[in-house]
Amino acid sequence: MTTQNLLVELFVEELPPKVLKKLGDAFAGVLFEQLKAQGLASADDSVVTAYASPRRLAAHVTHVWRKAADKAVQQKLMPVSVGLDASGHATPALLKKLQALGADVSDPAVAALKRAPDGKAEALFYDSLVTGAALDTGLQKALEEAIAKLPIPKVMSYQLETDCALPGWSSVNFVRPAHGLVALHGSTVVPITALGLKAGNTTQGHRFEAKVSPVVIQDADAYAQTLLSDGAVIASFNDRRFAIVQQLAQAAERLGPGYEVLMDEDLLSEVTGLVEHPNVLVCEFEAQFLDVPQECLILTMKANQKYFPLVDAKGTLTNKFLVVSNISPDDASAVIQGNERVVRPRLADAKFFFDQDRKKTLASRVAGLDKVVYHNKLGSQGERVQRVRAIAEAIARRLGADVADVQRAAELAKTDLVTDMVGEFPELQGIMGRYYALNDGLSAEVADAIEDHYKPRFAGDELPRNTIGVIVALADKLETLVGMFGIGNLPTGDKDPFALRRHALGVIRMLVEKDLPLELAELVEDAMPVFGDRITNASAALADFIYDRLAGSLREQGYSPQEVEAVLALRPQRLGDVAKRLAAVRAFAALPEAPALAAANKRIANILKKAQDVDAHVSEVLLKEAAEIALYAAMKEVAPRAKAQFEAGDYTASLQTLAALRAPVDAFFDGVMVNADEMDLRLNRQGLLKSLHDAMNRVADLSRLAA
Repeated sequence: MTTQNLLVELFVEELPPKVLKKLGDAFAGVLFEQLKAQGLASADDSVVTAYASPRRLAAHVTHVWRKAADKAVQQKLMPVSVGLDASGHATPALLKKLQALGADVSDPAVAALKRAPDGKAEALFYDSLVTGAALDTGLQKALEEAIAKLPIPKVMSYQLETDCALPGWSSVNFVRPAHGLVALHGSTVVPITALGLKAGNTTQGHRFEAKVSPVVIQDADAYAQTLLSDGAVIASFNDRRFAIVQQLAQAAERLGPGYEVLMDEDLLSEVTGLVEHPNVLVCEFEAQFLDVPQECLILTMKANQKYFPLVDAKGTLTNKFLVVSNISPDDASAVIQGNERVVRPRLADAKFFFDQDRKKTLASRVAGLDKVVYHNKLGSQGERVQRVRAIAEAIARRLGADVADVQRAAELAKTDLVTDMVGEFPELQGIMGRYYALNDGLSAEVADAIEDHYKPRFAGDELPRNTIGVIVALADKLETLVGMFGIGNLPTGDKDPFALRRHALGVIRMLVEKDLPLELAELVEDAMPVFGDRITNASAALADFIYDRLAGSLREQGYSPQEVEAVLALRPQRLGDVAKRLAAVRAFAALPEAPALAAANKRIANILKKAQDVDAHVSEVLLKEAAEIALYAAMKEVAPRAKAQFEAGDYTASLQTLAALRAPVDAFFDGVMVNADEMDLRLNRQGLLKSLHDAMNRVADLSRLAA
């Protein structure tokens, strides 16, 4: 039985551009999986290709059978003791089961049932041959499943057109109204239906540039080429995206050296979802608008107009930009002028906001924050700013930084929230604060800190560029974390409306990557009093939350769960030390002495846990056995060196020095009874183990490395 290639297309009205690729991949993926599950496509030989344009979702699948092969199926019926009576005849239970399966219930057929062991008992099995699915029924099921599983957050309800509606259909719920269905197996139409539509071999091309209408697809393999040649549509999302990238680069190159496209992956994907046959055009705006901060112009061009800005070799915005048009007229001047006319009011608004905002200083806007609600339990943004200022001052004093500059940056950091520009473009908060701070005559360090206090805003984002910015960013994130934990507003599952996970990772990154001499517990304690009686003390829960985020981050960096657990079990307060501790643990784990010492540590921890409140004191007079005398002597020699190395920050050397204790530790457990009958001997030996445990677990809890 030979195979042919299959093509399925659902022709609809314009789909949401931001999720078009996701929709196309999901449609093709589910369809393919369903065909494979029914034996109509091969897991080894068949290949699926997804197509997605603004007005269609399609899938091309190679090597699809007209009918799936019949399949031998063996089904367990029941234990022999239940299905057959003492004389070997079928019981009513077995007869009922066979009848339900449509099987022969005659005595010869029952006698022919397969008997095989099933656990401790013997069971009856029924062998049958299941007829393979026909393509029309199998594809119908696959298409219905593909449509049902499309990742659509919201659907719309629409009425079917009378001339194409099937009996019993009056309205349909789908992401957009559907107007056509193509289903071809080779050149043969597969008689399926979907969303009130019957499958055929015709579709529609480009709204304005199609050469024919409708576009007839002669064969499944001719789909993409026919749509391109007759319909002026590039059906493949990836091919269309590639064409846009090429045209953008070529347009910039034609303008001459020094022009670069400000590429944005999200914008590129969205534009790819907006056009069916891209045509890149060069436009420009008046140079006077370049007096406005380029971030404002770039944002309005990208977010509002879907344009690609052009910058020079230094990254400075030029007054030229690129438009991805969906039409290719012989004379594109009208299209170019239209886009230039549309963007001009947007840029004029930005210039107006910028000019108006500079008429007031940031300091004069501080009082306006009292009218901005932050949280009903935590007060206004004005109150929040005062808390951030107090926390930042405490951190500055710990670091010996310029307190006055830190206070100024913290007090003004949120004032751009009440400017016209940020009111129109919230994405520019912080960025505009820096521009306005410089306009007010503040120092570059304070201005940079105002912009940077939101950083890091996402994974991989840069950290604040100066110490003032780091301090204010830490204070801002700690205020959010302590406040939200203090009122019980914690993240649950995938819901984190105040981005507490991101704030925690931001605190971690700054403490670690800047290697700040700050202790986590002290930072949290500094932040608690500024809230007064608005919150309850949730420092323990917050610490757990931060260490959990740190553990996840470290595992993502390639550290093993055992290494991470060993280091974080001690709750190191200086997070900048964590990387050195992990390196030391990894080096220690590679030593031949490591497994035995880790196991011994685990044993010691269990002994001390049962003993409770053990004093790390040893009396040499009470050391009786040779093994405990030898261990104590080795500890007196090794422990001081290891402690000195630890205090100097050489954690690797400290653990390697302690590795010399393996032999005396092994000998101790082989030859000494810790829980001796005599109280004084027992307490002394427990004290010896407590001293050993303290010495060996300064860097990490080595017992966590035990297998």
